[in-house]
Amino acid sequence: MTVTEETAPLSNYQRIGGAASVRAAVALFYDKVLADPEVAGYFTNVDMAEQRRHLALMLTVVLGGPNEYNGRGLAEAHQPLGIPAEHYARVGGHLTETLTELGVPADVIADVAGVLRQVQEQVVAAGSGR
Repeated sequence: MTVTEETAPLSNYQRIGGAASVRAAVALFYDKVLADPEVAGYFTNVDMAEQRRHLALMLTVVLGGPNEYNGRGLAEAHQPLGIPAEHYARVGGHLTETLTELGVPADVIADVAGVLRQVQEQVVAAGSGR
């Protein structure tokens, strides 16, 4: 091990356990979302295996892991859906609840919540509030 490897801080991705932990979070998250009648309809005609793969790649980037995501941008993927702020907040709540249930440290959850706030305008339909 080199000095750099010994002193480099761990990313949030590494802290939570890497790819296996992200996959577990994505699985539990979508279990919650698909069981929620308020938001499940957004996924009616969606290939959920692909959706889960996309979210795992995006969450990996958010957590400071390797960037292998090459899909559509958030606005391109979400603006046509007309998502209101209430639904965005509800889905964000499911993510926070998932991370909490899985024992993710509070500071990591706070970082993820910060990213959710930063990207909200790209996901929420224009004129639906913040």
